[in-house]
Amino acid sequence: MKKYTLLRLRMRKMIHQIFYCILFGVTVQTVNGQAGVTTIIDVQLRRHMDVLAHDSLEGRGVGTPGCDKAAEYIRSTLQSYGIKATQQYPSYLQTFPLHGSRPVEGTSLKVISRSDTILLQLQNDYVLFSSGAQTFIPLPTRMVFVGYGIVAPEYDYNDYRNIDVKNAVVVFLTGEPRSNDDTFFAGEKSTTHSSFVMKQKIALSRGAKGSILVPNPNELLTEDWIEVQSHFLFEEVRLPVTPSENLNIMVGRQSSNLFFSGAEYSLDEIAGFDRAGAMKSFPLPGKISFQGKFKERDFRSSNVIAMIEGSDPILKDSYLLLTAHYDHLGIGVSVNGDSIYNGLMDNASGTSALLEIARMLSHPDIRPRRSVIIAFLTGEERGFLGSQYYCFNPVVPLHKTFANINIDGISLFEQVRSVIALGSEMSTLREFVDTALVSTGILCEEIPEGIFNEDQFRKSDQYIFAQAGIPSMLVSEGFQFERTTYDDAIARYAEWSDMLYHSPFDDLHQPMDFSAAAQHTNIIVRIALTILNSEVEPAWHTDIPFLQERLRSIAEKR
Repeated sequence: MKKYTLLRLRMRKMIHQIFYCILFGVTVQTVNGQAGVTTIIDVQLRRHMDVLAHDSLEGRGVGTPGCDKAAEYIRSTLQSYGIKATQQYPSYLQTFPLHGSRPVEGTSLKVISRSDTILLQLQNDYVLFSSGAQTFIPLPTRMVFVGYGIVAPEYDYNDYRNIDVKNAVVVFLTGEPRSNDDTFFAGEKSTTHSSFVMKQKIALSRGAKGSILVPNPNELLTEDWIEVQSHFLFEEVRLPVTPSENLNIMVGRQSSNLFFSGAEYSLDEIAGFDRAGAMKSFPLPGKISFQGKFKERDFRSSNVIAMIEGSDPILKDSYLLLTAHYDHLGIGVSVNGDSIYNGLMDNASGTSALLEIARMLSHPDIRPRRSVIIAFLTGEERGFLGSQYYCFNPVVPLHKTFANINIDGISLFEQVRSVIALGSEMSTLREFVDTALVSTGILCEEIPEGIFNEDQFRKSDQYIFAQAGIPSMLVSEGFQFERTTYDDAIARYAEWSDMLYHSPFDDLHQPMDFSAAAQHTNIIVRIALTILNSEVEPAWHTDIPFLQERLRSIAEKR
């Protein structure tokens, strides 16, 4: 009788696996005694990308019909997969208001010296970080140079020490103090103090009327300014309720010297202070005025959210948040006759992967012990708007959301032998990644020096969730591939970044290996399942600043 029962169980499991293969087009094998997915058929990923990166969606710019069509495609696909919506958002759509603004002809920025008034040209000489009525400075206003614009008590560093900036416009350099000491501004790595947003908040808190970011002469190249200019050709979009702002601009290298004309120190001397680690702050003799004209609009956009309930009666009340942003840049400046910024890699590919991950995790034979929130986010390209709104309005309390895996692009070059779990080193998430990759032949490697900026973790939605206290990471492909050498892989990525990233050519016409996309998607499934079926939750390491917000959300049960 026991043998017969065991035989029936084995037959039942085999039938389920055959059914799973037919239904989802995947192959299933046993891994560590549990059913695990090893291959996802690439046709599903290709089908999603063909829709999401098609010209008809016009680049999925937030607040456009193409973005709304993408949201509807995601919603209907989730529904067809039988993946349930949340109680709060039974339509799957977490819709919220946004405000768009862009400067138009007639915008005027003047630099006024004792002997001359110079009118700077928008987009050519400078770009606007913020736009709208709060930026107006109609009367000539004094300027003060404040070094890097940093106040960092933990390093006993303050660029504002003994200098008055109230009702002035502050001028500061990109970057932060140079250091070879890991205990002082993280050594050769950058800290959050280098971010412009942090510097702008400090200036505002000190009573400044605005801020001007000047390229550090020791760091920024001409090519970087061209990239900055192209980014600011698109509309600025923000949540209706945002922190206070004022005038915030960045100037190009060719215009930087204007702000130091007749000053106590020249920009060349300031570059020397930077190299010597002896930065100075001082008043500038010139003044500035700004009067902007803007085209503005109010509209709505949506995160698309679904949930997969866990199978464990106790652990199902804890949640893994899986995310990908589905928006891109929309229609922009024409390049070789093409003005649609399709965003195939960034991030139709990640969106497609998340749809298939959701489908697999929801299958009865795979269903994990803990619960999963699937969130397709809008407005990432315009400042992480969807993730910010979600953190203000989570579908479950943030303290119950124990981790975030963000997907911002998947491998389409070729199959990989390594992945990069960006941000996992700050928490025990790295241990879960290593466990998931055991016996796969896939390594988890570190970010190659010189390929990504040190602040790469802050450049996608995972950073917003980390700020909310949730241990977070982005799982991208590494640089060890099946056929391509390590050095050639780095060169290939650099070329793709220079030629295709955030351009109209990140589209369906570029070479694509969908078996690589399937492999990458499957790796994320393995990692997710390892976390979801664990008895313990990921946790921040004790020296990570995000830990304080985690402890706060747990204490306040929010």
